[in-house]
Amino acid sequence: MDRSFRSLRVLAVAVACTTRIVAVENSPVAPLARTIREAANVQRAVDTVSKVYSSDRWFTFPKFEETATYLKSRLQESGLTDIEIDGASADGHTQAGFWTMPLAWDVKAARLEVTSPEKMVLCDYEKVPTCLGMWSGPTPAGGIDAELVDLRNTPWEQVKGKIVLTDKNPASLKYELVKYKAIGAVNAFTENPDLLDGRQWINAWGDSGWGYTKTSTPLFCYSVTPRQAKALRKIIAEGKKITLHAVADTRYYEGRYPYVTGVLPGTDRTEEVLVLGHTSEQGAQDNATGVAANIEALATLNKLIESGKLSRPQRTIRVLLMPELYGSLTYMTKHQDRMRNTIAAMTVDTPAASYDLAGTEYTLYSNPHVAKSWTDALILRVTHASLPDGRPWHVSEHTTGTDAYLGEPTVGVPDVWAYSGTGVVTHHNSEDKPETVDRRSMRDLVSIVATYLYYCAGAGEKELPWLADITLDRALIDMQSAASTAIDSLASGDKNGAAFGLERVPYFADRGRDAILTLLRLVPEAKRTEIRRSLDPTLTQVNAARDSQLSRLRNAGAQTLTRKVNPDAETIIVRRKRLGTIPMDDIPRDRWQGYPSGAWDKLVTVALYWCDGKRNLSEVIHLTQMEMGHRSDFDFVGYFRFLKQLGYVDFAK
Repeated sequence: MDRSFRSLRVLAVAVACTTRIVAVENSPVAPLARTIREAANVQRAVDTVSKVYSSDRWFTFPKFEETATYLKSRLQESGLTDIEIDGASADGHTQAGFWTMPLAWDVKAARLEVTSPEKMVLCDYEKVPTCLGMWSGPTPAGGIDAELVDLRNTPWEQVKGKIVLTDKNPASLKYELVKYKAIGAVNAFTENPDLLDGRQWINAWGDSGWGYTKTSTPLFCYSVTPRQAKALRKIIAEGKKITLHAVADTRYYEGRYPYVTGVLPGTDRTEEVLVLGHTSEQGAQDNATGVAANIEALATLNKLIESGKLSRPQRTIRVLLMPELYGSLTYMTKHQDRMRNTIAAMTVDTPAASYDLAGTEYTLYSNPHVAKSWTDALILRVTHASLPDGRPWHVSEHTTGTDAYLGEPTVGVPDVWAYSGTGVVTHHNSEDKPETVDRRSMRDLVSIVATYLYYCAGAGEKELPWLADITLDRALIDMQSAASTAIDSLASGDKNGAAFGLERVPYFADRGRDAILTLLRLVPEAKRTEIRRSLDPTLTQVNAARDSQLSRLRNAGAQTLTRKVNPDAETIIVRRKRLGTIPMDDIPRDRWQGYPSGAWDKLVTVALYWCDGKRNLSEVIHLTQMEMGHRSDFDFVGYFRFLKQLGYVDFAK
């Protein structure tokens, strides 16, 4: 069967351009996945979850050090080498990329209780650590008494000297709490109000960003359960004044945000494959399961290699267990040489949730469009081969919010992220406990991680034809999806939508060609010219599919519309100065001029990624709209001028 016919067949059955791709049953990774699945020690992984949870649930920096020491021992037991504990500088001012490192923080005790009009204990850190927000400031010795006011019916101008009860995550209100001189907050926000006795973990407390830095204000913050919040509001509704007694024995100091790394050596130590998962959070599913799955994946591979059931791969496999973003950015800044020699990565910020609950299937997040890669196709085949029949899974576009950013051009390592829900939503909640981990899901996760890592570690010239073929599949699916959406737009009278499709088809053809050419990274530099020529037939099929879909659209009546171009954007070429995104956490929020933080906002993140120091801003805006969809109300020119004014980017001459 020739390659073009096979690709069209897969395209026909894989209607999952937006949800799921059905892989060929007997893919080259299937035997590997079966071998790994049978060898995985799920009980050992679950035990690791419990141990990591037992220290990280306190979310203080001394406890993070305990976790790091334990993880080092687990990596040693798993047969890894070159194991080291290092860390980010938790000093409140050092930056990795443009992210400002938080101060280290510790807690001796914390308690919150109602003293009037009745007695009610709301928080005891020793019993439920999540009742205290991370980086909460200290109270005076012996505590402080203050009135509680409900932000639902209290103007900001009246919160001075009071403790504020809020339905919004108080971290998002920290700027206002400081501005209006509140002395602290009581959080009634929760991602799952049905968990009546669960407490939402507040893990962000900077005045202008995530972590608490040297410029942040030391307010305290507690978290109450939905049941307690209801009781407090009932008292307030009766016209009674609530007085709280708050005790928080906490301290800030300059320390370390620890991370642990080690390797499973390959036959050639010059190149690596990286798997990373974040520590330093209070939950079992988020993210002790991801950490445990990474360790068990490498332990399983080591056992299979030592027993002779698998050969030692060419490339070294490295694990990095670190604080989310702060740790990964620091590691990549310190070890740029390693990152240059890393050919693929996987982020495991992933629960191992119940098979018996809805919403717990795995979702595979791809690279951003600027970094489309063969790994986006490989992870689909790996997942299909690793999961038991009937277990659903999905495909999704790249998203921000965790360490799955490595493909972006300043790092340049293609990365994939497998994620799942938890069924009963326990994200950042005190109810995220080890007993919710499903051993079946843990086996699935270990199998996916280990199969992907091992295949990437051994992939070379022999594997290129198949990898090129499955990468072509993804390109064909993207183009057909864009054309089909445009056809629907035409049928509904939406000429703009149809014109968008006419632009998006060639856009996806370009991305598909780029993804196929990333395969050259898998072969020695001396052979890349020869291998590049061997990829020409595949690239020709991308062009043919593009032309076919464009012809289809034009025959249906789609027409190109004139794009509005900002002349100023034509003259600006943005040059990035550091790796990663721009959270603006080092300047006060009142200087942001209404622009979003680049920490999580996908629109400005995608635009930043397209800035390569060569494209003008008009091209960047067009590519961003192709990836994200049209959005005419955002002032890209003003935003990037603002970033330049603050020294975050330069404009190339």
